[in-house]
Amino acid sequence: MGGIGFFIATSVSLAIWGWEFPRVETPYILGAISIMFFVGLRDDIVELSATKKILGQLIAVVLVVVVADIRIKGFHGFLGIGEFNLLVSYLFSSFTLLALTNAFNLIDGLDGLAGTIAAMVFALLGIWFYFQGLNSYAILSIAFLGSILAFLVFNWHPAKIFMGDTGSLTLGFTMGTLIIAFMEYNVALPSGNNWKFEPAFSAGVALMMFPLYDMARVFVRRISQGKGPMTPDKSHVHHFLMRMGLKHNHVALLLGSLQLGIIILVFFMKDFSDNIVLPIIVAISMVLGYRLDQVTVHYLKKKVALQPKVLEVRPVRVKQKSKIKLDKIEFKDSKVNLN
Repeated sequence: MGGIGFFIATSVSLAIWGWEFPRVETPYILGAISIMFFVGLRDDIVELSATKKILGQLIAVVLVVVVADIRIKGFHGFLGIGEFNLLVSYLFSSFTLLALTNAFNLIDGLDGLAGTIAAMVFALLGIWFYFQGLNSYAILSIAFLGSILAFLVFNWHPAKIFMGDTGSLTLGFTMGTLIIAFMEYNVALPSGNNWKFEPAFSAGVALMMFPLYDMARVFVRRISQGKGPMTPDKSHVHHFLMRMGLKHNHVALLLGSLQLGIIILVFFMKDFSDNIVLPIIVAISMVLGYRLDQVTVHYLKKKVALQPKVLEVRPVRVKQKSKIKLDKIEFKDSKVNLN
């Protein structure tokens, strides 16, 4: 439960810089993060049922979406959809925040992977919020970034401490909240602003593209096999890469690089609309995932084929049965129970 450590470290940082939190919604955000922390802590100590876990998460989500009013107000032209009405906005934002939270939680199965993705997202968001003068969000991002970097020192392979649900739910929820805030503040900037990332909707999705893809991938695989979507298994992307012989740190760096590559790709496609960019990054993710499946299966088949047969390694030799010889005289004189 290394998440306890960076939650405390982040809380201390936020307490020191508390005077920099003038925004009205900030106390609600911090309260919601605390609720998510305790939901994860409870699940790490005594496992919660899926229903209780989702209900606990929903309390934090409602606090952010409804009370703090941090929500997705529309698609801003994607699929020809503009602004949502209030109810649709609440429902879609709540679903999105829950999805982002649990998508990040699901990738926490490898030393250093979740921390690497989180550090990247918090660094990018912290810089963007700072230059927009949104100090509350900037400090929240940088505080989490600092604690995660310290955590990664001990979580890098071979890991000495682990994040657990305490950490992964807290980080996923915080990143989801800040990404939604980024999307809405970003789209409100004038077209000529140097810090406006376009296409706006795709820019937000790109920040969590790998966790979202991995969640969708494992859910589809599990459902197609007749399993529940939340049934644990070894079908995550990082599991497939490790089957190919890659080490924990190599997988973490590779997937972190792919995540960064998607973000850079969206940045260079700023002259295109969401209707073009979002399908492209989704298609790239699907093609890479499909190719990974093919390569992994081919690698494993080749590895099995090269293994020597068991009988070739240790031939079985059948020993001839030895016959027991008895001396007739000894047998006659000895007291043997023949019943």
